[in-house]
Amino acid sequence: MTVIRDAEARRSETPGGVMTTFASPTQGGASRALWRVDAEPGARGPVHDFDREQVWSWTAGAAVVELGGERFEVAAGDTVVIPAHTVRRVLADPGSGYTAVVTAPAGARALAENGADYGVPPWIV
Repeated sequence: MTVIRDAEARRSETPGGVMTTFASPTQGGASRALWRVDAEPGARGPVHDFDREQVWSWTAGAAVVELGGERFEVAAGDTVVIPAHTVRRVLADPGSGYTAVVTAPAGARALAENGADYGVPPWIV
């Protein structure tokens, strides 16, 4: 068993928010990555894709998830299962922003909308 203290959590800032890694292969030896996204009001994540499924669960605030050409309004308590190879974008509510907890398999690779490989984001390694 591995205990990862809050002070040891890895934080990565992106245009879409702050990613706080709770567990990953290099942080606790986990086979899945688990992180929190804190997005400021009005934050706009990039249009992108992943080669593996992700599961997002909102714990505070609200957002619009653009997923595979559809738009979904989500709020605290909602969960979205995002299939691999499905272009997505998350837009934080302009009044509240949001907090979500996300998980994906270790080594999940971020992809550009055109399929170009961005590599494994630092919160997933």
